[in-house]
Amino acid sequence: MEVEQRHRGSSLEKRFDYLALAPAAAALCYPFLLKAFHAVVGTPSVTPPPFAVLGATIILALAFVVPVFGIAMALRPSASAGARRLAYITVAAPTLYVFLGVVQALVHSLVPDEIVWCVIWLAIAIWSQLARNPVVAAAPPVGRWRVVHGLTAAILILYVSFHIINHLFGLVGPDAHAAVMKIGRVVYRSALGEPLLVAAMLFQVGTGLHLAWRWSAAPQAFHRTFQVASGAYLSLFILGHMNSVFIYARSFLGIQTDWNFAIGAPTGLIHDAWNIRLLPHYALGVFLVLGHITSGLRVVLIAHGVAQRTADRIWGTGVALSAIVAAAIIAGMCGVRIGVPAL
Repeated sequence: MEVEQRHRGSSLEKRFDYLALAPAAAALCYPFLLKAFHAVVGTPSVTPPPFAVLGATIILALAFVVPVFGIAMALRPSASAGARRLAYITVAAPTLYVFLGVVQALVHSLVPDEIVWCVIWLAIAIWSQLARNPVVAAAPPVGRWRVVHGLTAAILILYVSFHIINHLFGLVGPDAHAAVMKIGRVVYRSALGEPLLVAAMLFQVGTGLHLAWRWSAAPQAFHRTFQVASGAYLSLFILGHMNSVFIYARSFLGIQTDWNFAIGAPTGLIHDAWNIRLLPHYALGVFLVLGHITSGLRVVLIAHGVAQRTADRIWGTGVALSAIVAAAIIAGMCGVRIGVPAL
């Protein structure tokens, strides 16, 4: 009897996937990496030494590694559904941390964000272990949902494209950004345009989360995993962005959601302990929305007879361009300017 109990205990220990909790551990470190970055960079009035700049760059790079690590862990073929979903949620850590900060401000919470963050992630980690469903071999059918999700996305691409181009004008300056935004707001801030845009976005979020939940039940190849991870991030990014714009800025603060609001003026993104969380949030938002669109294009191309190798190359090119656009937008938001020749 005693030998049998020891054998059962040993079997349970072998079945327990300790590596499954690694994404939660990475997410727990995320806010403390940002705090470390701010501690090294300091305020705008103090110029950090070269070694401090190098150290701050490494720390910020480690913060970006957290969502990348989430994607890597989601690719594990032996992961249970709960562990895989935990990994996908970890990809969204940067945008979730911004969401948390805004909610904390709305409810006038006296509890530091880091403590609430740790409690939330410990709860998610426990849930992932309680939901340790067996590994599913086959992906569930999602054909119709994928079609309606893609059709809505095709319409929203017009707004997304304008929004990204608008932010690229930040490289010219805040005035150029404001001038372009004023043109676009004639449509998307109109009495008809704004409700339709919000409804389409919420529909996209709902269908996207449904697809992500279904696809995350089974291990996927790299391209599908990236598509699911980017879709999960964007769904939470959109919800958080709407909360920041409609509830926090317009209703709670009663301010305009202009360039100053976006960059956290007057301190900016880099030198403020709170605003630094916006930098990965924005950068990954731009990169993943373009990458997600590129992933959808890859699926459409393959479905219409394009060779997978060719489609993969187009995807790779699109993802590389997405990274360049995201870096350019963040550079503009951090104060980088390009000269425009006079006409």
